[in-house]
Amino acid sequence: MFEPWGIFVILIVCPLLGGLPLIAWITYALKRKQLSQVGTGNISVSAAFYHGGKIVGILAVLSEAFKGVAAVLLSRIFFPDGSSWELLALIALVIGRYWIGRGAGTTNVVWGFVVHDPLVAIFVSFFAGIAFTILQSRKLVKFGVLLLFPLFVALLHFSDIPRIFAAVALAGLMGWIYTKIPDDMKLPAQEAQTESQAMLEFLRGERTMVSLDEELNVAIVGEKAATLSQIKRWGYPVPKGWVLAPIDNPEGLTEFLQPSELSPLVVRSSAIGEDSEQASAAGQYETVLNVTSPEALQEAIAQVQASYDHPSAVQYRRDRGLNDTAMAVLIQQQVQSVYSGVAFSRDPITQQGDAIIIEALPGSATQVVSGKVTPEQYRAFVVETENSYSVQLEGQGRVPQSLIKQVSYLAYRLEKRYHGTPQDIEWSYDGQTLWVLQSRPITTLLPIWTRKIAAEVIPGVIHPLTWSINRPLTCGVWGEFFTLVLGDRALGLDFTKTATLHYSRAYFNASLLGDIFLRMGLPPESLEFLTRGAKLSKPSLQSTWENLPGLGKLLKRELSLEKDFKEDYHKRFIPGLSQLAQEDIDSLEPAKLLARIDFILELLRHATYYSILAPLSAALRQAIFRVKDGQIDHSVTPEVAALRSLSAIATDAKQVLLEFEPQQVFEQLKQTPEGEKILQAFNELLQDYGYLSEVGTDISVPTWRENPQMIQQMFVQLMQGNEPQSGAKDAINSIFASKRKRSFVQRRIDIKGRVTEVYSRLLAELRWSFVALEKIWLESGLLRQTGDIFFLNFDEVRRLIGDEDSSLIEQLDKLVEFRRSQFVQDSEIIQIPLLVYGHTPPHPLAPSELYSDQILQGIGASHGQAEGRVKVLRNLQDIPDIDRDTILVVPYTDSGWAPLLLRAGGLIAEAGGRLSHGAIVAREYGIPAVMDVRGATWLLQDGQRVRIDGSRGIVELSNDLRPE
Repeated sequence: MFEPWGIFVILIVCPLLGGLPLIAWITYALKRKQLSQVGTGNISVSAAFYHGGKIVGILAVLSEAFKGVAAVLLSRIFFPDGSSWELLALIALVIGRYWIGRGAGTTNVVWGFVVHDPLVAIFVSFFAGIAFTILQSRKLVKFGVLLLFPLFVALLHFSDIPRIFAAVALAGLMGWIYTKIPDDMKLPAQEAQTESQAMLEFLRGERTMVSLDEELNVAIVGEKAATLSQIKRWGYPVPKGWVLAPIDNPEGLTEFLQPSELSPLVVRSSAIGEDSEQASAAGQYETVLNVTSPEALQEAIAQVQASYDHPSAVQYRRDRGLNDTAMAVLIQQQVQSVYSGVAFSRDPITQQGDAIIIEALPGSATQVVSGKVTPEQYRAFVVETENSYSVQLEGQGRVPQSLIKQVSYLAYRLEKRYHGTPQDIEWSYDGQTLWVLQSRPITTLLPIWTRKIAAEVIPGVIHPLTWSINRPLTCGVWGEFFTLVLGDRALGLDFTKTATLHYSRAYFNASLLGDIFLRMGLPPESLEFLTRGAKLSKPSLQSTWENLPGLGKLLKRELSLEKDFKEDYHKRFIPGLSQLAQEDIDSLEPAKLLARIDFILELLRHATYYSILAPLSAALRQAIFRVKDGQIDHSVTPEVAALRSLSAIATDAKQVLLEFEPQQVFEQLKQTPEGEKILQAFNELLQDYGYLSEVGTDISVPTWRENPQMIQQMFVQLMQGNEPQSGAKDAINSIFASKRKRSFVQRRIDIKGRVTEVYSRLLAELRWSFVALEKIWLESGLLRQTGDIFFLNFDEVRRLIGDEDSSLIEQLDKLVEFRRSQFVQDSEIIQIPLLVYGHTPPHPLAPSELYSDQILQGIGASHGQAEGRVKVLRNLQDIPDIDRDTILVVPYTDSGWAPLLLRAGGLIAEAGGRLSHGAIVAREYGIPAVMDVRGATWLLQDGQRVRIDGSRGIVELSNDLRPE
């Protein structure tokens, strides 16, 4: 009768009991410390002793002992004493302790097992005590116990098979947990609470020698040693080495290594915080070469350790706001160098381009980094294809070209290994092997800002007002979104730094976004995959497992996206847009216009959340279910819907006007009743989609309603052109034919389209509000010319409306003129770098890109091949004549560019991916398209003949610039 309730207690109550954070509460109540935010982040008995002291530690032991005893006693209420169910209760308790409570559960198991089987507990304790006294190795004893207690259970209860299996399962679970969580006992004992230090030193036992072959903890051995360990485990040649943590006694290691003249060692610093992304600490600490005796080794270790307290090193840390921590020491076999040097995977001077900078000399690498000798300098460019790579070199010297090429490829690969973070690499060649001696981030080139994503999301040159509104919206919503997913893992992340302006263009912080996605258990390139369709590598199982709770929250939001958006759509967005449409903007005073703007911004904040989540959800589902781009219907997307409607109206107009003059089309349509109906349909389309603009996310750009000339011109060109290709019609038919089969993905695409409509309408209303405000200020003389308001930021607009800042009013003309001049200057920069390194990028230079056999590589976004003559179009001010022999080359493809593609033969874009506006429209009409072709608008020239392959993402160049 009681057994079902017993199973309930074991499976539900025991895990919850294990996850109860009693230790965290005790430590915070007595010491005001959050265990989850210090040390290893474990909430364990050893962490309580370490950070809270003896009293806190004792209370922690009692609280965890209570849990273990309680689990066994609870099972006895429902099952016989000593049954296997008691061990299953401990297993459930440990799972809850690890999963919820962030601890191993050792104390729970020890005391629970004492109650469960005192005899086995006595035997195990006896042998464990002897083993620890003899071996002085806590690690060996810990895992030895996990073998002993199932063995004793089997010996003493050989007929109780379920009990034996439960004991083995409990031991296996504990062993697995020990490999997954960091050990608080490995933290420096001298940094623990004073009364706990002696006990921690004893329990730590004699440490075994730590080598670079092991996975090392950065917090204990420093970045240099941990990085070399990682590089070595990746398979790169790293000289054999050993690490002394700050607390280690060097005597055992010096006795083991026995350096000599034939086998010299090098002793190097590996301070906590050295070689990190925050500080390189280059040259601050000692390195001792040619250590050839045990006595010299002891002296060298002491010398390196003492360098941590050198006045210059102390001042270096203070200048950079770094905490004083500790010095680990790295001891390695010394390479007998034939050639040595350093390599920068990115040029730290120009801060742009793909050049790898190498400095090299015959002999030891210390000559190069010492600054006393001028090394040979080389520039290298690596081009990698699927199965091979090539290196082009600039520079000559005594170092063999083949070796420099090998070093170049090493630098290229290590940068890729570190997710694009530029690397400063020290290397040495002994005549046979190219050794990696050190690799660290080039701190002056951080953070990395990427234009790849921003060029599609917030394209073009951006006015101050647009940026002052878009940046808080985008960064704020991303911050809320990631904090929801990450929880405590979001600590230390500054989401206000998600985006910035360089050259008046938007850039996203790739370093920060990479860190965010790593914390989420996703690869650092996830953002580009989700927004641009780039290739995504698989996250590790361990990373996914550790971040499963946060990913579960993300999944919950994704699953409820449709329901949440529908509710907000009907209760928030539709009423809000209706209210805005009914207001007479021209009659509103500045204060009321400000209230209207604030109301729109509140709606936009909610809409921005959906504008981020909906595309991510759609892209994820499409990737998971492997739905091809051609099987998706984008008809809900505003620009696609507008394009279809415009094409249909143009088709009807051609039937009414069998012959027409392109410049007189609208006048000719007015002359017949049928033509009047066509014009009425055109005006209705303009009314329905008048909120769209050339750049949908930039409120400084006039909407179609304000500037209908482009749509009128596209309408005429459609009338002059042919029907969409038959292949395109077939593709459209296949879309509808497969719609029901792909509904799981299609529903997200439809939501994305409706979100785009809401977001675009709100931005249009925001623009019209600012234009109305500007009109008032132009009439009063506060502003001088149309467009001035967009050179102010929103805070300045608010202060001007409140008449709170007289100094701002006095300086307004000069401020606007200065920003306008800077905007014009930045607008003239054509060759905008794709990546910007650091906070103060130099003026962009023409990058030295390598292209093999006159081929440009991009992302294939719409299948098919086309050959034609290039027309470079950097904006929509002057729309050229376009036909099927035209290959359009554009910087990006926002909604306003879509109609241009109707008559083009192909599309090349500098930014964007398979999910961008241009790609969607190109597939809609069967036009080959290649996106993400770096520098296309300046590499290609009007009239040049090219051939594009939208399947492979290839653009083949021709030197033929002659017009036909």
